[in-house]
Amino acid sequence: MTGSEGFLADRAVRSAIAAVKKEFADVETTELDASTLDVGVFAELTGPSLFAAERVLVMRALENLPAEMAPRLIEYAGAAADDILLVLVHSGGQKGKGVLDKLRKASVTEVVATAPKAWELPQFVAGEIRLHGGNVDERAASALVDAVGHDLRALAGACAQLVSDSGGQAVTAELIGRYFGGRAEVTSFAVADAAIAGRTEPALEQLRWALDCGVAPVLMTSAMAGGLRGLAKFSSAPSGMREADLAREVGVPPWKLKSLRQQSRGWTPGGLATAIKAVAQADADVKGASGDAGYALERMVITVSRAHGRR
Repeated sequence: MTGSEGFLADRAVRSAIAAVKKEFADVETTELDASTLDVGVFAELTGPSLFAAERVLVMRALENLPAEMAPRLIEYAGAAADDILLVLVHSGGQKGKGVLDKLRKASVTEVVATAPKAWELPQFVAGEIRLHGGNVDERAASALVDAVGHDLRALAGACAQLVSDSGGQAVTAELIGRYFGGRAEVTSFAVADAAIAGRTEPALEQLRWALDCGVAPVLMTSAMAGGLRGLAKFSSAPSGMREADLAREVGVPPWKLKSLRQQSRGWTPGGLATAIKAVAQADADVKGASGDAGYALERMVITVSRAHGRR
């Protein structure tokens, strides 16, 4: 299992263990951190079982494997025991990449746990809801992302809850509003949408409410940056492109193009440049360059909303 998305990696590990347990009644499962591995422990864990039981060995943080153990692990991968499923979990990054490359050459099966991009999260939500036997349309899936945020564990939990309580009905935006209304109405995306539309006072009201509700300042700058980035990509995209191609070019789901068309009518290249600079400054401020994150965000919202329509 490779990749930085812990939720997906954990799910893949659980799936692998479940597959073994489905086939064999008696399964012994052991988990350890790769940094603690030595020759004796590895020999004990991979040696013949006294009870002839099928075994699963989950080795986490493979990037921290001691250098002297790498050759032994790679040698074992080339001739693994039939009664052991060895699951290696690497959390991403360059550390330990040499071991990964050699394991790949040994034809070890690799599952990649890569976090979906922000515009792919509604697809993740729809997949989660289908997994639990429910159904949802794209707009409702996006509403759930806006309400809950980008954390996959939180989204997956919300999907399970909604399907369980929907009574077999489709998961709708109205249902999401009932469960998450307090969060759905005041999200970083709502603040960004209001500011980008040039509505200064509503944007400031929602910003203050969101901060009072505990929304992290960095999420505000991230949402604003994402909205302006999508708008800039849309505005600079070649004319005459098909909807699907344009959505891929901009990096948004197809339904989002309608709102981008509406937003783009009030923006000029000069205005976008001003707004993007303001967001970059605010992002630096909320990450430590300024002592007052609230003031930095208010200044960002005012600058962005006033840049709307500026030549």
